[in-house]
Amino acid sequence: MSLTVPHGAVVALLGANGAGKTTLLRAVSGTLRLHRGAITAGRVRYGDTVLDGRDPVAAVRAGVVQVPEGRRVFAGLTVDENLRAGGLGLNRRAPAQVREARERVFTLFPRLAERTRQAAGLLSGGEQQMLAIGRALMAAPRLLLLDEPSLGLAPMMVDRIAEVVREINAQGTAVLLVEQNAGMALSLAEHAHVLEVGEVRLSGAAADLARTDAVRRLYLGETTEGADGKGAA
Repeated sequence: MSLTVPHGAVVALLGANGAGKTTLLRAVSGTLRLHRGAITAGRVRYGDTVLDGRDPVAAVRAGVVQVPEGRRVFAGLTVDENLRAGGLGLNRRAPAQVREARERVFTLFPRLAERTRQAAGLLSGGEQQMLAIGRALMAAPRLLLLDEPSLGLAPMMVDRIAEVVREINAQGTAVLLVEQNAGMALSLAEHAHVLEVGEVRLSGAAADLARTDAVRRLYLGETTEGADGKGAA
């Protein structure tokens, strides 16, 4: 598999369940442990930094941070404690840098600023997703790995998450987006890849892939009928 995220870009990964999307993100972030076997070829790099074989803290320090599928906030901790956890393991930062990161989160998610002392487990699903993204932003990533950020959310919240991804990217953070909501993913991304069983089957500009018959049929739920409204014989 060969895949590049250009500086400052949004790249989408599409694919059915089991295609290897989450596995790829975890390989990049260093959270995937090998049960057996070994990496015999290939490298995971961010800039000049080789990330494969290193622990997740090394990836975070290099500027690569993952927001996992299912949010995985610390339910028993407060919103504020979850956010502070996002900066753990980093090299010592000045208080002004930490404050700047918090303000960035609260500007994107004003609702979190109103709930800093509330237990994360008492937040709604949408608020927990906000917190999961906010926690990642506390590490000031240059590449954000988003795994199914719209999963299980109401349509209005899905729209808000899409807006936030645009805002984060506009602030200079590159995004590698795994998303079952292909329409959302393709609308956000400049580039896209379709994975099948761990291999890249289609790649190209997101707008171009959105017009292909395979993507329209398999991921956008559209038919590819002829102009007369009847499918091909």
